[in-house]
Amino acid sequence: QGQLKIAPAAMAARCRLAARFHHIHGTNIRLDASHTQATRVESFANGLCFSQEPLAPGQIFLVEIEEKELGWCGHLRVGLTAHDPQSLEVVPEYSLPDLVNMGDTWVFAITRSHNRVVVEGEEAQAQGRPWEPFLLIARVRIPRDTLVGRSRPGRYSHILDDLYKMNVLPATARRSRIGVLYAPQPDGTADMHIIINGEDMGPSARGLPTTRPLYAVIDVFASTKSVRVIPVDYGFPSLQTLCRLVIQKHIVHRLAIDGLDLPPLLKSFCQHE
Repeated sequence: QGQLKIAPAAMAARCRLAARFHHIHGTNIRLDASHTQATRVESFANGLCFSQEPLAPGQIFLVEIEEKELGWCGHLRVGLTAHDPQSLEVVPEYSLPDLVNMGDTWVFAITRSHNRVVVEGEEAQAQGRPWEPFLLIARVRIPRDTLVGRSRPGRYSHILDDLYKMNVLPATARRSRIGVLYAPQPDGTADMHIIINGEDMGPSARGLPTTRPLYAVIDVFASTKSVRVIPVDYGFPSLQTLCRLVIQKHIVHRLAIDGLDLPPLLKSFCQHE
């Protein structure tokens, strides 16, 4: 039963490798030098992005909304596809319906209110308190603190602010964090889960093939203008993360990192948890 037997160290290595966007993307997308930030530079469409690598079972691809753009209807769209981005002759203009109509793709629009899936005939499952340290899906434990968007940049606000613990940040707001993963099932297929600010929305799609590589799909659509990939550490933190914690510990405020004599990519990594 289940196939989520990846060791924490192996999962951490995979997550660091895949925590980047693929070089194949929509025509209106610009990636930064680290391929961790995707910005739609014009219009409201052609903002399709993919994970650099296919995801492992239980591995979350997590992004934070960095910039919004007024005047458009609609928000971020998230999902999975069995299409290798490298194999696409042309990147579709939209994830919905264009990419989905190609088959073997499961994408859902993130809304202002809620995206929880309620299965017919079943009562909504209790999700646990939003400040519990781990989110549990199948047999994967994901540190919840990384999954929850911060409404303000204070380094310790998530400890001191009760509003943070109540998880009041709207799904489509700036700094909101949204992720996608798949959980294998006993019948050999997988369920797709969308995670919004540390809360599991439930199985958004069922029956996904586990015999084919599955890539994350992030459609930077309409009022969502820019997103950044957030690396997630499973088990022990990486050396990269430990270095960031040391730097953050010795500064007054995270924004003070701009004044340090560090390479731009390292500054960017230290400023974005």
